[in-house]
Amino acid sequence: MFSYWKLFKSTFMISMFTVGGGYVIIPLMKSKFVDEFHWISDEETLDMVAVAQSTPGIMAVNTAIMLGWRMGGIAGALTGMFATILPPLIIISIVASFYDLTASNEYVKLALKGMQCGATALLLNVAVDLLKKQFSKKLFLPTAIIIATFVANVFFDVNIMLLVAIDGVIGFFLMRDEKYS
Repeated sequence: MFSYWKLFKSTFMISMFTVGGGYVIIPLMKSKFVDEFHWISDEETLDMVAVAQSTPGIMAVNTAIMLGWRMGGIAGALTGMFATILPPLIIISIVASFYDLTASNEYVKLALKGMQCGATALLLNVAVDLLKKQFSKKLFLPTAIIIATFVANVFFDVNIMLLVAIDGVIGFFLMRDEKYS
């Protein structure tokens, strides 16, 4: 059952652990809002992240705003936004206060490197899960889009935003059939 307090507490905690970029939010959102609370589906999570990624601003904040809006209208959107902004604001304020001490501290550097490894593992897990889902559907076009996008970005250094836009156009025109859903 939805409550603003649950939304605030959950998005606050997710924001606390979204280290390494916005994509880390995907497995955390899935775990909390899909698996635990059953507020949204897997597909809605991915749709929200896709829209949040393509709009200006921080992906985690954009996603929290959309989730909040979906669950509780304007009050929900504001709740999600503030809960997502507070942890980095608090942490950055503390770090900035002690910048000279933390910037050169070898232990802090090592802890951050470890956190980056964990974030990378989460991203890889999400990518593998998404790829498995597409392969299990045995659909040629979505699989071809995934492979082509990966190859274009990794081997030919095509801008990822351009690729996402192209993929969106392809999806819009060629994947209207429900069999691709």
